[in-house]
Amino acid sequence: MLPTGFTKRVSRPEYLFFAVCVASILFPFSIPARSQHQDMPQMDGMPGMDHGSMGMKKSDGVASPGGSASQPRSSSGSEFNHHLAGVLVFFAGLFVLIQGRVSKRWSQIRYLWPLCFLAAGTFVLIFSDMEIWPFGSVGPWYALTHDFEVLQHKIFALILLSVGYVELERLRGRLGRAWALYFPVLAIGGATLLLFHTHGMDMSVPGAMKTMQHIEIQHRWFAATGFGIAIAKGLSEVPLQWQRVFARAWPLLLSVLGILLMVYTE
Repeated sequence: MLPTGFTKRVSRPEYLFFAVCVASILFPFSIPARSQHQDMPQMDGMPGMDHGSMGMKKSDGVASPGGSASQPRSSSGSEFNHHLAGVLVFFAGLFVLIQGRVSKRWSQIRYLWPLCFLAAGTFVLIFSDMEIWPFGSVGPWYALTHDFEVLQHKIFALILLSVGYVELERLRGRLGRAWALYFPVLAIGGATLLLFHTHGMDMSVPGAMKTMQHIEIQHRWFAATGFGIAIAKGLSEVPLQWQRVFARAWPLLLSVLGILLMVYTE
């Protein structure tokens, strides 16, 4: 059943907002594939062709001094990280969707979705790169300054942690209305960063380019959904005619993002 006022005449600004939403979701798919996928297909499978950042040999995603590298990242480990984060993101969206029905019996349910963000951020911050000390031999500062993938993982973790904390404090009434834009702004930043997400892997493995393209397409879906979440969450805070629609849309998209992460493959 459509919310009250939904069938009324829609104003031009709301048409514009809707157009922005659609354009933002489609934007990640309008960007051409990275040039290395087109310029170097003949190098796929050639021995010794380990393509790393900053001109270093990088078969594991973290370059180390002297051109050596630590043990290659396990694709199963990377998939598990995405899947676990996806479970937490999925339940965050689900908790928002059902809290209206459950809150009368259990008011504390409204705190669960930001706690899911805090849990996901903590996990990504600690376990996203197991080759870094104290789990591995690569120093944290060296990894952050020499591997863009590691830096991105930590930025994603900080986004999840800060959004979870801010939204939790908003629910507790400790932050003003101006903080309502914090989630949408950081979500846009995170979605944009996903469009430039790197993935360290041994490029000498047969089919490496195809795998990289497969990973890139999945991250574009993540980014598109992220843009949708950001815009819907922002509009759900604005007193528009479609406010209630957006209030339902952003947690639904959040659960969709969780599902996309849960089915991620390399």
